[in-house]
Amino acid sequence: MGEGVYPFLVFYEIADLKEESILAVMIKSVEPDSPAAVAQLRNGDYLLSIDGNEVNDIIDYEFYSLKAELELSVMMGGSLEYITLKKEEYEPLGLNFETYLIDKQHSCKNECIFCFIDQLPKGLRESLYFKDDDERLSFLFGNYITLTNLTLHEVERIKKMKISPINISVHTMNPELRIEMMNNNSAGKVISYIEEFAKAGIEMNCQIILCRGINDSEYLEESIQKLSGLYPYVRSIAVVPAEITKYRENLPQITPYDKVSSKQVLQQIEKFAKRNLKKHSTRIVFPADKFYLLAEEPIPEIEFYEDLLQLENGIGEWRVFYNEFYDALSEMNIDLKVQHEADVVTGEGLAPLIKIMVESVKEKYPKLKVKVHVVKNNFLGGNIKTTGMLTSEDIISQVSENLISDKVILPIAVIRSDKEVLIDDITSEQLSEKMKAKVIFCQQNGATFLDEIIKSRA
Repeated sequence: MGEGVYPFLVFYEIADLKEESILAVMIKSVEPDSPAAVAQLRNGDYLLSIDGNEVNDIIDYEFYSLKAELELSVMMGGSLEYITLKKEEYEPLGLNFETYLIDKQHSCKNECIFCFIDQLPKGLRESLYFKDDDERLSFLFGNYITLTNLTLHEVERIKKMKISPINISVHTMNPELRIEMMNNNSAGKVISYIEEFAKAGIEMNCQIILCRGINDSEYLEESIQKLSGLYPYVRSIAVVPAEITKYRENLPQITPYDKVSSKQVLQQIEKFAKRNLKKHSTRIVFPADKFYLLAEEPIPEIEFYEDLLQLENGIGEWRVFYNEFYDALSEMNIDLKVQHEADVVTGEGLAPLIKIMVESVKEKYPKLKVKVHVVKNNFLGGNIKTTGMLTSEDIISQVSENLISDKVILPIAVIRSDKEVLIDDITSEQLSEKMKAKVIFCQQNGATFLDEIIKSRA
């Protein structure tokens, strides 16, 4: 049972006196001037139901409180009260609970052979070690779920409430292989929920974490074919290469993708994408940007990515960044009369694009001197090319002695933005001190990146 949620056995009369077991959720605070405040609900009261529906978590609370007129059952000062409340339709009720989800966040029950968290050493930022697999966060924030955590009640709730879209980590549509890859005996059975959701009109975005020699080739073909067949309810399929670190003791051997194998994946995906375009006027399936960089192929134009449904999954992210940068550069018209220096830090993955972009700025503004520092992720073994997984140790050792300015531009992805802490638990202030330069964390936006390069020296 979740934090802040307590079971109560209460007696009350609806038509006749009867005993019912009800879940009561403690109200932590009430928003001032909200409908709940007008109804005189208070901190410490317990919400039992809305229109007779139990409130198990934030999804129940948000869904059942949408109407303009509600009946709440509330424990107030030890007694059960029924409150009829009127408000604007969709107006927030105004209650806050112990946790955002009301219930505890659901953690992953799988032991996937490619799990990135299982490949991390001890001592990194604490938040990195939590394995999320929560369908509520899929709906609210776009997180991916494997379906293995879903109860039958939750499956029915998704269909009843039309919770859509949801994002699903599929990996393979072959039941036996899915069990093997996820080390969970229910992993093969629950993929039937995908077809069940499609029949109920639930839209889904799917991802396949691709492991070389394991779920690619004929297994990838099977997965794309089955998922594409559920269009328009399966709206998109992202194919992303597994990230492999050096910390894989007691884990199965997985070979990272290289130039040749990445080209093969791109060709296989494109074959299905063309079929889907002809049949459905949409590609449905998209390879991650990383496959293009590994294959040393050009990043497709923005139109290729259609509605950018999987941008946060690294599908079209680099093209958007690139276009934002060049749109801003074409419109920029400043008089840079004095010498201006800046240092830019990037991981190996994005380095080819960053270098091209920086050279374009320098060509337009000859007074600008910018050095691009490409940092290899030695800490995690050299296969991780993503800038967001760089440690302060690698940044400092590879950059600090080669600076040309006192201003270092890093993408904001390297920190946990709410605390400004890198993955090895070093704060932004500590990094600045060790590098003897002002570290600027730049938003993932091409125009903002350009602006940071051009700004006056720190």
